[in-house]
Order: sequence, then structure tokens, then C-alpha cells
Amino acid sequence: MSHVFHRHCHHLPPTIASGQGVYLTDTQGKQYLDACGGAAVSCLGHNHPAVLEAIHRQLDSIPYAHTGFFTSESSEALADMLTGLAPPSMNHAYLVSGGSEAMETALKLARQYWVEVGEPQRQHFIARRQSYHGNTLGALSVGGNAWRRAPFAPLLMDTSLIAPCYAYRDQRADETGYEYGQRVANELEAMLLEKGPETVIGFLAEPVVGATAGALIAEAGYFKRIREICDQYNILLILDEVMCGTGRTGRFFAFEHESIVPDIVAIAKGLAAGYQPIGATLVTDRLYEAIASGSGFFQHGHTFMAHPTACAAALATLSTIQQEGLIDAAEEQGKTLKTLLHRQFDSHPFVGNIRGRGLFLALELVADKTSKRPFSPELALHQTIKQTAMHNGLMCYPMGGTIDGKHGHHVLLAPPYIIEAPHIEAIIDKLALTFEMCLPYP
Repeated sequence: MSHVFHRHCHHLPPTIASGQGVYLTDTQGKQYLDACGGAAVSCLGHNHPAVLEAIHRQLDSIPYAHTGFFTSESSEALADMLTGLAPPSMNHAYLVSGGSEAMETALKLARQYWVEVGEPQRQHFIARRQSYHGNTLGALSVGGNAWRRAPFAPLLMDTSLIAPCYAYRDQRADETGYEYGQRVANELEAMLLEKGPETVIGFLAEPVVGATAGALIAEAGYFKRIREICDQYNILLILDEVMCGTGRTGRFFAFEHESIVPDIVAIAKGLAAGYQPIGATLVTDRLYEAIASGSGFFQHGHTFMAHPTACAAALATLSTIQQEGLIDAAEEQGKTLKTLLHRQFDSHPFVGNIRGRGLFLALELVADKTSKRPFSPELALHQTIKQTAMHNGLMCYPMGGTIDGKHGHHVLLAPPYIIEAPHIEAIIDKLALTFEMCLPYP
């Protein structure tokens, strides 16, 4: 009997023993090719010596000191590096322990900004359906993941949700991709006019939607229109790059592909590649200075924020990504992986759409390609695929509820940036075998 309260009470996962590069090995000696980075976390793979050395060095110096009493060299250096990678207007980084904390920070910071500038009536957020922003109550409130929200709905704050930019499902036959993107972006303006823009704090979105909808990319021009609307009605644009950021899409920030700058951006998962738990919320000078020249105190905080050892791991991760040219590698290897996915699965009767950017890709599964009809939710196909893939020595990230929180399935792939051609070929082979076992041709 395990005394760990696991994710599922009736399933005990294999026990991990070791990891090296893009592979993990359990205590039974079975090896798994990590094609999802756990949850888009392990961007450097496992046991990278530079990160391990940085952690050891920090442990020898000072593992932890509370930020109510001290700052640390590693946190100062990490903030310097992050703001150096950010647009010129983003010069402040709030360092926390993970993605949900980073998004909670973003929500509270956005609210306090409006209080500081004398607009306390702003108390409403707008976000998108089929989004996910974390599992804490605030982050869950602004997410559009229906099945995650359902048990806790009475506890969640009221948030208005507009449509995602989901061209595969929602683009009309009589409109171009650009026209479709503008149409759904304009839902933000309509919602603002309905709620009253003077009551709205900000709009939240993932530049590339992660696990909820499977590497969903917006149409060209969508986010530029979103930024225009936020500026026109004076609300904040908050971007969640917890899953898609830190180089995964082939740019350090995924919003760089959209030629926009948010007011707040949250990052986490790949920030320290899983070697330590850490997240960060980056804010523009406008927001920071409003607090600095007002109360001077952000009413927030966590015990392990700016943790020196976590910051050292993140600093080493980012340094390694830069020194080894891994952002460019993520873009190039992502193109290769996407090309081979198309070659292998375009003709598959149950693969409806292959999408994504960089090493953040997904395959949407359908029961019928012509009508795009999804498989029945009762099949729990995502669970079967995950279990079968693990049997075949492949870690991938399948999910159900792709379309509306109940219907639809996809498989997310987010392998480490260090992946090479033989690993990509192995992913394709193992995924094809898994589909053959779970989705036999009619």
C-alpha cells in the first residue's frame, strides 16, 4: 500500500529510478522516451550536468533564505536574465514556485494595479473557453477547462469567457483564416461593451493553448487585434506562457511570434526544466511603477518565492539554452517532427488535424475525418492511448475534452529541446504502434 495521495486513487504509476537525456527508466528497468517533457517541463532532458552543478554549488552556499529578510545572488541574476530576454518595457520579474502561483500573481497584481491608480471598480476578468491557467482557485476561475472547473464551480469567481481561436473547428467555409481570426478576436470587444470596460481588469490567453485544446495556434493577426482592443478600452493583456514559453515554440516568448507585447506574462514549466520548481511573472514598468509610487507594497507573497536553489537551477537552464542554441534547435527539430507527423498520419483515418509550433505539437483525433465527428467521451480514449504508449516505452500527453470540455481527444507532444533525428523517428514509430493498437483501421 502506498501512503502517497496519488493523482488517481486506483492507479499506482511506475516508480522512477533514473533519467538520462530524453529517456527515463523505472525501477523495473523499463525505458521510456520522453516525448512530452512530463507536461512540457523537461526542456533540457534529464540529468544535464550544467544544471546539476549549479544546484550543487547553490546548496553548498545557501539553499534557502526567506525573501522577507534577504535577497539572493541567484534570484537577482535570474531576474536580470529574464528581463534581458523580455521586451524593453518589461523590467521586473516576480519569482514564485510554479505556473499556478505565477498566474495567481498575475491576477492579483493586475487587480492591485487598478486599485493603485484609483479605479477599484475594476473587478472582472475576461478569458477564453478551452483554456487552462492553473489549478488554484483564482487561476481555475479564469480558465475555460470545463471538467477541471466543474467540482469547484461554487467557489470560483465570476469570469466571462469568449471563443478560442480554433480554426479547425470553427472557421466558416465563406471566410479566410484572417477573417475568422478577426471575427473571434472581436468577441472581446463585444464582451467589453456588454460588461462595461470600466469594470474589467484584463483579458487572459495562452499564445499557444496547451493541454486543454492541444497546441492550438491563433490565426495570423488575431493577437494584434486583441492587443488593439485592450489598448482601445484600456484593459490589461495578460498572457499565460507557463506551458508554451521559455523557448518551446522556437522563440523565448511565444508572444514574439505575434509581434505584440503583453502587460503581464507568466512562465514556469521549462524555466528550470524540472530540476527545481519555479515560475515567474514578468510585468511592464507601467504596472510596477504604479505600485512603487503608490502603496509601495504588493499585497502578495509565498514562503518559497525567489528560492535561491530554484533560481540557480533556472539560471543554469536559461544559460544552457542560450549557450547550446536550443531555442533555434526547438524551432528546427519542431519542423522536422511536424513534417514526419504529417507524413505518417495525414492519411490515418482517425487523425483529423496536426498543429502546433516548434516543439509544441498535437494531433487531434476524430472518429470521422470528413465530418470531424469526435469519438465518444465514454471511450476515455486519451487514457487508453497514454497507457498503451507507456507500454510501448513512449511518454506522450493525451487529453480528452478538446472541443468543449467533454467531447474530443488529442495527443500533445512536447519533447526536450535536445532531441535529435533518431529520437524523432522513434517517437513517430512508437506513436504509430500505439495508434495501431488503440485505433485499428476500419
